[in-house]
Amino acid sequence: MTTLRTITVDGSPVHVLESGTGPAVLMLHGSGPGTTGTGAWATTAQALGTSWHLVAPDQAGFGRTPVPAGSRGGLRLWTEQAAGLMDALGIDQYAVAGHSMGGAVALALAAARPQQVTRVVAVSTMGAPGAPLSAELDALWAAPAGTHGARDMLSRLVFDQALVTDSAVDARAAAMRAGAAAYASLFPPPRARWVDELTLSTQTLAAIRAPVLLVHGAEDKITPLGTATQPLLEQLADVRLHVLGRCGHVPAIEHPYEFRQLLSCFLRQDR
Repeated sequence: MTTLRTITVDGSPVHVLESGTGPAVLMLHGSGPGTTGTGAWATTAQALGTSWHLVAPDQAGFGRTPVPAGSRGGLRLWTEQAAGLMDALGIDQYAVAGHSMGGAVALALAAARPQQVTRVVAVSTMGAPGAPLSAELDALWAAPAGTHGARDMLSRLVFDQALVTDSAVDARAAAMRAGAAAYASLFPPPRARWVDELTLSTQTLAAIRAPVLLVHGAEDKITPLGTATQPLLEQLADVRLHVLGRCGHVPAIEHPYEFRQLLSCFLRQDR
């Protein structure tokens, strides 16, 4: 059964999608305008079935989760809020899957909570030292709310343009409009500073003891394979990389079956 509810974390509401029972997996979405936990992970959660306890929040500034008063968002807030959410749910150990920005948060959480985080899946991840702001990520962060902005953004996210359907554009445009006010405060120009803010130090990466699976699309132009993921192979103690050909920035949508197989096989090793 899938439920949507709001959990209070450090005095601030966090909107959460939950499904299934069993070992817990925290699923953290990326950073594009209109992104939500449900939009990013609902299909994957449905396909994985009921044998996992999946927790997919809207992170602060996205969807129905506001940025706490006095805060601006950023890696520290998102990491602390993710840890606080799992504490509030009474979950002592869990795997973390994160996409793009959420990958950087997942890795930071694994470093901060080594006793809690059992495994990490970082998909099209940010966070690698020295990774520059790509022109495509700059354009994605700046995408205006509305149909034109949604179509342009989706076309940048995927390799196969047939996936940019009218229904997908309409759904993303609606989500962009709904979240526009909160999102406006997160990544104002100049945007290279926000990539730097999401960068993890070599010391933080070295502190990660959990096994890490990196999943990346070979044609990803938002967070290119060579600058975003390959450097992490030298930084992480226990790591493996799976590259998907003919795939852009969103493997879970572009290659859903193979992605779910990768995710479930890697997570099942703890069972």
